[in-house]
Amino acid sequence: QAHVVESGGGLVQPGGSLRLSCAASGNIFSLNVMSWYRQAPGKQRELVASITNSGRTNYADSVKGRFTISRDNAKNAVALQMNSLKPEDTAVYLCMIMADLRSYWGQGTQVTVSS
Repeated sequence: QAHVVESGGGLVQPGGSLRLSCAASGNIFSLNVMSWYRQAPGKQRELVASITNSGRTNYADSVKGRFTISRDNAKNAVALQMNSLKPEDTAVYLCMIMADLRSYWGQGTQVTVSS
């Protein structure tokens, strides 16, 4: 069993930056893909960015060039650096990890972009 906890959300003005962090703990034998999703009110959950254990990344078109995902394999951690934030980035951001052939989700952290 793994436990996933996110941190770093908050309120930021348009054009600002935030850094989200996610740490996985527990009995993890093999940690594979780590991802960030987001869900805005009334919308479906969408993949924002993912990173494999070899460092290969994938981004949603809407965040390319603005967001950067990174991971620290030694700490079972993943981060999402978000720059040039827009109001449409407002959502609950959730961390998902694939470990030992199972997916584990955090509870999410709120990101609000507003003036």
